[in-house]
Amino acid sequence: MNELLLVGLAGFLAAIVDGALGMGFGPTSSSILLSTGISPAAVSATVNVAKIASGLAGGIAHWRLRNIDRRLVVRLATGGAIGALIGTTILANVDGDELRPYLAVLLALVGARILIRFSKPVATRREHTATAESTRGVGAAAVAGGITNGLVGAWGPVVTPFLLQRIPPRIAIGTVNTAEVAVAIVSVGVLLSSLGGSGIELELMAAMLVGGVIAAPLAAYLVRFLPARALGLAVAGLLLMLQARELASALGLGASRWVVYGALALALVVAACRPIVARWRTGNTTTPAVLNSAVAPPRASESDLR
Repeated sequence: MNELLLVGLAGFLAAIVDGALGMGFGPTSSSILLSTGISPAAVSATVNVAKIASGLAGGIAHWRLRNIDRRLVVRLATGGAIGALIGTTILANVDGDELRPYLAVLLALVGARILIRFSKPVATRREHTATAESTRGVGAAAVAGGITNGLVGAWGPVVTPFLLQRIPPRIAIGTVNTAEVAVAIVSVGVLLSSLGGSGIELELMAAMLVGGVIAAPLAAYLVRFLPARALGLAVAGLLLMLQARELASALGLGASRWVVYGALALALVVAACRPIVARWRTGNTTTPAVLNSAVAPPRASESDLR
């Protein structure tokens, strides 16, 4: 029962982070489930089933709040589905124990990417449309995100940073979260047809699903208010620490693993302080309003989102 409550809480918190940042649900929940000893393929299936339910709930909420670009959702979903087919096919045909250290490395790289992304101030964008120029290359990003989603549930960390540089944060996050449903459906379909249900813990899946569904609509609303940098750095720290522990065990590291943990903690502190140091070096001591904020621009009109 305690394990189910922890998994349900993990699903809830992961969905909150995912809805606020457009990333974090898959890598966070995958890391937690992998640490329980479940096979990588079963973990991916479990996470993606939870993503379907929480994604539908969050997608409806984002749509009602006008946080999505419908044409961009279709482009992301198409490329992501192709990538998911590739990633899950690899996962289903490789021995899970052999793959586990490589998945830990991949998740650590995802954590490092999130850390770098949120070591910088989160700027607020005022334009409200996704033009062909601003979204050039989105297909390739979607395919890459689909592959990592099939392997470790990491869709957002690949796709969301790409869009955040081009369109307003709330539109990028809502669009990525909505398109993720199609990517998760493809991932689950391939994995279930390969696994036949073996190795999947239905109780854990249900607990994570319930936690994610409860949190998803709340996250769609909180995306306007939650501190993006603080959440991003917290997710990065969690991923890096969990994967450092996994890799330390795989490599047989003893007390020296604490040096690695200390280095990661120092990296988090440096990332958190980076904007402050940058302002101090340039002589600008004022604090930008967007430094720790996920404040969204004014609501776009319906015609803007078509």
